[in-house]
Amino acid sequence: MRTALPFLLLLTAVLDAAPKKVLLIGQQPDHPYRTHTYMDDCELIAKCLRQTQGVEAVVSRGWPESPTALEGVSAIVVHTRLGGDVLFRKDRQEMMSRLLAGGAGLSAIHWGTGSADPDASGLWLNAMGGWFNAQKGGFSRYKVETSRVRDVAEGHPVGRGWGDFTCKDEWYYQLRFLGSARPVARVTVAGEDHPVAWTYERPDGGRSFGFVGAHFHDNFAEESFRRLVVNGVLWTVKAEIPEGGAPVAVTPADLELSKEFDDLAKKKK
Repeated sequence: MRTALPFLLLLTAVLDAAPKKVLLIGQQPDHPYRTHTYMDDCELIAKCLRQTQGVEAVVSRGWPESPTALEGVSAIVVHTRLGGDVLFRKDRQEMMSRLLAGGAGLSAIHWGTGSADPDASGLWLNAMGGWFNAQKGGFSRYKVETSRVRDVAEGHPVGRGWGDFTCKDEWYYQLRFLGSARPVARVTVAGEDHPVAWTYERPDGGRSFGFVGAHFHDNFAEESFRRLVVNGVLWTVKAEIPEGGAPVAVTPADLELSKEFDDLAKKKK
């Protein structure tokens, strides 16, 4: 009797060989010079992601206008104002729910970890495993402080290739987490210990990663900072992360801001 096993093995191999497409969503600047540099950060992260074989990274300024932009997407990274409200706006909820139910990865960075819209908040928490909300009397807090970022991954792939490091950032804390969310990095802020990066294995089989740092663009000059973020995104697409961590090579030119920040620089002076 013939078996479908050889065909299934071949299909699995083909699917595994297909590029893993990561869509990074940023937006226009909305903060002072060298802060909340969404698009420049996304381009830098995308460059690092492309250094892992089999990963394709595409950057979009805001929600993509093309109706085919989400086709073949293995994961979404949102680095915008209130990412939950961007992804789970009423007219996008069904689309996003289908995408995640299919196992797509999800990552949120800094303000992207937030949601203020009541219609999006429950969906967002269940998608991300963690939720930042400091709008209109929300439960979370934030503070700019120099802190030691501590690796608490304890053998998790996201912790590979980076160790504890110190940086100044606007740390979000007092977030809400689902019980199965797992902290992978912690800091001391406002005199207390708080998780600032986490992973979450969703019931639908997909993976989510959150990191509340990246208020300041200059933090991406720190290799461990970049590797923490890139490892997290790669983990959501179920890519193999080397024992030494993901490759995250950049040049000084990569860390320079794009010309749209020139006006903000002049205002700073």
